[in-house]
Amino acid sequence: MEQNLEPQFSRGLGPQPTQQQKSYPFPTEVISLPSKGLCYPEGHPLAKGELTIKLMTAKEEDILTSTNLITKGIHIDKLLESIIIETGVKPEDLLVGDKNAVLVASRVLAFGPNYSVTITDKYTGEQEEVNIDLGKIEIKEIEKSLLNRNNEYEFVLPVSKTLIKYKLLTHGDEIAIKKDVEAMSKVNQSGGEITSRYRRIIVEVNGSRDLGTISEFVTNRLLAGDSRALRKEIQRITPDLNFTFEHTYSTGDTEALRIPFGVDFFYPTE
Repeated sequence: MEQNLEPQFSRGLGPQPTQQQKSYPFPTEVISLPSKGLCYPEGHPLAKGELTIKLMTAKEEDILTSTNLITKGIHIDKLLESIIIETGVKPEDLLVGDKNAVLVASRVLAFGPNYSVTITDKYTGEQEEVNIDLGKIEIKEIEKSLLNRNNEYEFVLPVSKTLIKYKLLTHGDEIAIKKDVEAMSKVNQSGGEITSRYRRIIVEVNGSRDLGTISEFVTNRLLAGDSRALRKEIQRITPDLNFTFEHTYSTGDTEALRIPFGVDFFYPTE
């Protein structure tokens, strides 16, 4: 059974520490991570499955509205650096699903759970405003036995029968992929995002961890059918939030839609 995100918040204001809570000179919150900490090495601060974050203040609003940071595409990175205040934790360490939980929690705590989005009715073509309760977003349930603290997983590609090992990406990996794609775009307009991503995901091919071997495999020998199967496998075991909601159309038909996250996610209308 999936859990709502809302009950995962455990208020811990700085001036009122408990035995488990360190005192901070600003309001903080402890949130539960979708991974439950199971993908981090023993002894890592994230291995306990929760993270203390700072509640957003005017300082973080400055970050989110900085034209310079937005133009560079790093305003979310800087926001994470500002709100993650737990000793020994860097934003780059977070699995992507755990990072998503931090961002959603920060938004809910700062501006409340109501999030207005525009949905196009697929029957009439008309647009309508829909209010989504972000506090009701559920943590995706993952079988604990699927995850390990090395964050490496074996998979036999079904078409080529190649044995590989892959990892679940971190926020740091996402940053590196973005830089790779930007660099490739300067010489190749296609950008190569899919292959760049696989070069970070796949850590071993038929027992070889040589980066050149992995790159050559991804570029020349990773079949489209195997690529699709690998994506489905990664999705199956990836800890994250469930970003779908049930929408009812004008006809009365319902459909599970993915929450659209636009530029106004951190800029709710008054």
